[in-house]
Amino acid sequence: MKYYIKNKTLFLRGNFRAVSSGAGGGLSDVSTIINRTVEKNFVHDSPEKFIEGIVREEGCTGDFYGLLTAVDMKTLCVLINRTVTVFITAGVSNPNPKNPKLPGTINIIVHSRDGLFDEAMAGLIITATEAKTEALFSMGYDFAGTTTDAVVACCSKDNEKIHRYAGRMTDIGRWTAEAVLFGVQEAIARHDGKKPAEKPALYVLSTIGGDHWIEWSPEGCPYYPCHFRGQACNYCYCPFYPCNDEELGYFIETSAGGTVWACTTCILMHHPEIVDHMKKYPMATISELKKVAEVKNLKINAETET
Repeated sequence: MKYYIKNKTLFLRGNFRAVSSGAGGGLSDVSTIINRTVEKNFVHDSPEKFIEGIVREEGCTGDFYGLLTAVDMKTLCVLINRTVTVFITAGVSNPNPKNPKLPGTINIIVHSRDGLFDEAMAGLIITATEAKTEALFSMGYDFAGTTTDAVVACCSKDNEKIHRYAGRMTDIGRWTAEAVLFGVQEAIARHDGKKPAEKPALYVLSTIGGDHWIEWSPEGCPYYPCHFRGQACNYCYCPFYPCNDEELGYFIETSAGGTVWACTTCILMHHPEIVDHMKKYPMATISELKKVAEVKNLKINAETET
């Protein structure tokens, strides 16, 4: 899965099995998922065709799912919890039957690096909605959501299916609920101006010293430079992970008896030249980037240097 923001639109690109409660949603194989910012009084005869126009204009082929919101993408919260990545835009200011002064849209996209059975993806919609409601109540709101909220759950359709269910008692459900519970509150705070929101925020669940969320930023990182001086940190959390490319990493055994992809010596994504190429061509493949590195005589794998 790769994601990027362009023209007021969050794009997720990949080879997904997905379920969506948004316009034109359902259960299907899709290659693109978007969340698009529209004007507050947006009206369109066919939201599905409007979304398709955005997808095709970007040059995306294949099927797609899309969500719409009046919330600015600079308030987007991206949250990484183990194998789950959650994308949230949230506002609570859209007309609602109980209180016409309380409108907005809370859009949530859940992506799992693990494979999911269809029933698990459907379960993630329930889990994400429950966590969203808990977040709203914890903030003092007396409603469970807005009238235009939507959720998408997805995974790579080629992955081996691992999770059959996704309630909050399961690992995948718990990881999702943790991210949504924290992320909805952060997204609303950013939308309401209670927290700075000059650009999207990336949060990672750290397990050091007990589980807690940290907002990652390349500016002022205490570990810089973790690979080499002059490195670029834009893709510190690599969009290709786990790439399974043995030139860039390797599998190691975990204390639980399984295996995990390790790429601590990979420096491909830290070269400024590679970052520039990714920004210009966000759908570039690992092979393409390795060729760029070869042409520019850049090392792609080395022991950490300072």
